[in-house]
Amino acid sequence: MKEMVASLLECKKWALVGATSNKGKFGYKIFQVLRNNGLHVFAVNPGLQEIDGQPCYASLTDLPETVEAVNVVVPPKVALGILEECKRLNIKNVWLQPGADTLEVVEKAKELGLRVVYDACIMVELRHKGGV
Repeated sequence: MKEMVASLLECKKWALVGATSNKGKFGYKIFQVLRNNGLHVFAVNPGLQEIDGQPCYASLTDLPETVEAVNVVVPPKVALGILEECKRLNIKNVWLQPGADTLEVVEKAKELGLRVVYDACIMVELRHKGGV
């Protein structure tokens, strides 16, 4: 898993599914940490138009450009559909945040042939890497 974490941390263009404008939630904190580490991040949440002046997209399909990786911070039932969307869009790299990474979701990601990180928080891993 260490190699997979390191590999995904090399990606520069991300989508964050479950991004939110609620500053107390991980969907907001992760969005900020990714941006503060110099990554290009697209917020994905069908209930929002923008987060801190950045556009928010209803789905991965609606993104204006292709991303290298998707960070998932939504409930497992929603995450299962996101994995299918990743497969359809040929997005191979998926990071399942704690809470989204149930056994069912992890197995589905592997079944779809996705490169998946789970049981790890991207904010923690970026700090270990020397990020903000």
